[in-house]
Parts: sequence; structure tokens; C-alpha cells
Amino acid sequence: MSDSLGMLTPGKKVSLKDWNPKDTQNIKNKEEIQQETDQLKERFAELQSKLFTEKKQAVLFVFQGMDCSGKDGVIKQVFSNLNPAGVTVHSFKSPTAEELSHDFLWRAHSVTPGRGYIAAFNRSYYEDVLITRVHGQVSDKQAKRSIKHIKHFEQLLLDSGVKVIKIFLHISKQFQLEKLIDRIEKPHKNWKLDPSDLQERKFWKQYTQYYEDVLELSATKQAPWYVVPSDNRWYRDYTVLRIAVQTLEEMKLSDPDPRPELESLLPELYKERDKK
Repeated sequence: MSDSLGMLTPGKKVSLKDWNPKDTQNIKNKEEIQQETDQLKERFAELQSKLFTEKKQAVLFVFQGMDCSGKDGVIKQVFSNLNPAGVTVHSFKSPTAEELSHDFLWRAHSVTPGRGYIAAFNRSYYEDVLITRVHGQVSDKQAKRSIKHIKHFEQLLLDSGVKVIKIFLHISKQFQLEKLIDRIEKPHKNWKLDPSDLQERKFWKQYTQYYEDVLELSATKQAPWYVVPSDNRWYRDYTVLRIAVQTLEEMKLSDPDPRPELESLLPELYKERDKK
């Protein structure tokens, strides 16, 4: 079904009932893993620096999940220690008129990361086989054909040196309910609530079914899906950090090649230094 980090086994049937959104792998609280979390953040920053200077590979993190699953929050927490010059974040909203005039992958391709960069997608091109399917804008046949196009698109990215990591933030329906209430009850959180979220909640069952299809049909060994229990925010952040560090470790990043010709510049610099 999945490994210890929630990575799906390609080709296996997916049922989200198999994951407990409250699961923390017997870790009692945030304090128990605070030291390890800090170490993971430091290691992630070190690896990002290598990625940025190497300029040979890139990483795309795709975050999907139900409303209130914490896509913004996990990006803020996990990427907070990185050099912002090497990170881009793109949030996918309703497509514009221009975007609708192109194929559904057009708007995503233009914001994929260049070599040396990390990109995080808050929602993604997968919305075109989720919300459109839930609301009957595309048929099941059309959606599954689009998933095939997505797999080809991700393979193109992989062939171009872009590692694709897809993370589904798994929350319970009760957790979402409490978050929606909290956003209404606390005025300083009102901005987080889109009234349409309440309507989309009514389609929870359909979203679950179509997410299971997406996870099952688009998970590959090279562009894996991870299911991360996310009712506990601290565990969600910790797990995504582990996934991020493991991903970059496996990329075998190297320091940039030395440039011996620069040594010819040293005598002049030494001379200036020695005058002081």
C-alpha cells in the first residue's frame, strides 16, 4: 500500500480509509521530535544550497488536499528555512480566460522550476481532474484521459531533470468542520474562508472517490504520491520535511566544479590586502 512515509505503491488499489488522518506513528507530541525537526530543516537548507549551485536538477513539490488541509501552512513551515532566491511558490486558482484558451497543462508548465530551483504548487494541474469531475464538467472518460496526459507531462519534467514529488494532505471531515467553524468565529481568520468552501464540503464523498482515482492512476516510481495524515499540523510538517530531505538526498547532489582559472586573480587581491 505505502511505505513508512506514506509513499504509494504504483499500480495498487487506493482507499483513503486505509489511512488514519490523526495518525502520528506513536509520536506523542511536537516536543518529542523538535530536535529532529530542527535538524531536518538545517539539512534541507544544506541540500537546497547544493541544488542551487549545482544548477543541474530541480524539484517540484505538488500539494493537494481537501479545503482546510493546510497547503499554505505546510509550505510556510517546511520551506521557511530555505534561501528564498531558490524557491518559487505558485497557487492555482480558477483559470483565467487566457488559460482556458490553452490546454489544461499550459498554465502549469510555465511555472515549473528551472534547474537549481525548488517549486511548490499549492493545488495544481490535478484540479482539472478533480473539481471539474465532481461538478460534471468533464466525464469519467475525459478525466482518465487527462490523467494519462498528466503522466506524460510529469515524465517530460523528469526527463528534463525535474524531480516531481506529490503530497496529498489527508484530513478527516470532522477536522475540516472544526476549521471552518474556527475561521468564522475568529474575525482575524475570516479572510481564510471562501463561502464556496461550505458548498464544496457537501461533495466530500465524491472528492474522496476521485482523489483515490488520481492517487491510484498517477502514482509512479519516479513521480510518487505520498499520503500524509494531517489532522495534527506538527506531524504533517514533520513528515513532509522528512519526505523533502529524503528526496534531495536521493538526488546525489554535488558541489559545483572548481574553477582553477580563478587562482590567477589572487595575486592582485593579495597585494591589495597586504597594503593594509
